[in-house]
Amino acid sequence: QVQLVESGGGLVQPGGSLRLSCAASGSIASINAMGWYRQAPGKQRELVAVIRSSGSTNYADSVKGRFTISRDNAKNTVYLQMNSLKPEDTAVYLCTADGSHWFGGILSPFLSWGQGTQVTVSS
Repeated sequence: QVQLVESGGGLVQPGGSLRLSCAASGSIASINAMGWYRQAPGKQRELVAVIRSSGSTNYADSVKGRFTISRDNAKNTVYLQMNSLKPEDTAVYLCTADGSHWFGGILSPFLSWGQGTQVTVSS
């Protein structure tokens, strides 16, 4: 079992900034990719950003130039720096990670999701 815990969400005015954090814990051997999704009421879940073990990144067009994803491999933590926030960024932000972990003495793949953190952008 690999657990992901998000933090950093909250209420912010348009044009403001927030930094989300997501820490992975468990019997982790390695983490391949970590990413952030968001889900707003009445809308499909959207991939916001992803960062791979190579360091390569991808962003949704709607956030490119405003959001930055990064990771601290020593802490098994991924971050999402969100600047110039807009009301349409309001959503529950979900962290995800995949890789390998030790399960019953066997190296096995995992894909885990966090519980989500609410981001509300409003004046």
